[in-house]
Amino acid sequence: MKLSDMFSSLARNAEDFEKRLSKWQEDMRDRGEDLAENMRNWRESAAERQEELNKQIQGYFDEASEEVKAQWSQAKTDWDKSVEDTRAKAEEMRKKAETMQAEETADWYEAYAANMVSYAQQVQEEASKAVAEASEARAKAEAAKTGQA
Repeated sequence: MKLSDMFSSLARNAEDFEKRLSKWQEDMRDRGEDLAENMRNWRESAAERQEELNKQIQGYFDEASEEVKAQWSQAKTDWDKSVEDTRAKAEEMRKKAETMQAEETADWYEAYAANMVSYAQQVQEEASKAVAEASEARAKAEAAKTGQA
């Protein structure tokens, strides 16, 4: 899968998530228990989607030089730690939010969702730049191979 395909997939997943979120909010008004089950199922399938993405990423690394592998292995380790730290902090905050009144808890979850969407948009912007830079670098590498550099 090309980087542009991965970026398109990320955009489609974000769009799908927005649609699901809208549907979940509708459902929340209609069905509390059913909604919770739907959210659990989506979370479970998220792990499967992440696993598939990890396989695709590994394909890129399998073709890379040892120097590239070493640099990006460290970067991935750092990013994974950052994500885990963010999740742990969110869980800590979530526990505190659960002690609030229902309206405040709802406000907290909405603010958290808005922050996570904002964060995802920032990451998506960075991904967009990365795809453009990767395409440019690949074009330069191909031109160098053919002596057009």
